[in-house]
Amino acid sequence: MTNKATIQTESAPAAIGTYSQAIKVNNTVYLSGQIPLDPVTMEMVSEDFTEQAHQVFKNLAAVLNAADGELKDIVKLNIFLTDLSNFAQVNEVMAQYFSEPYPARAAIGVKQLPKDAQIEADAIAVI
Repeated sequence: MTNKATIQTESAPAAIGTYSQAIKVNNTVYLSGQIPLDPVTMEMVSEDFTEQAHQVFKNLAAVLNAADGELKDIVKLNIFLTDLSNFAQVNEVMAQYFSEPYPARAAIGVKQLPKDAQIEADAIAVI
């Protein structure tokens, strides 16, 4: 029997469309994309790429926490960047949130992201 639950927390930005912050099916959590919005103000945290990257991981962590998980539970991470020259900075920021074994990951260059964010990430976690 499949156990499906919607994950919602005020510690991460509210969904700005027809989606959930995450869906948990049994012990797998499918996290929607997080952009660097401050969950309180719903505004971009900064124009600085590194600060945006930190906020994305904080938002992912908050959603996972609401699902009784942690960033270390992520098995697949997709990162979307409007400028692939920020790839090295992504690795530096990720190193502050993850340790080995690292999740499988893709870094994808895109033309534009919601609210003109420079970075977005979604993930799949197993808790």
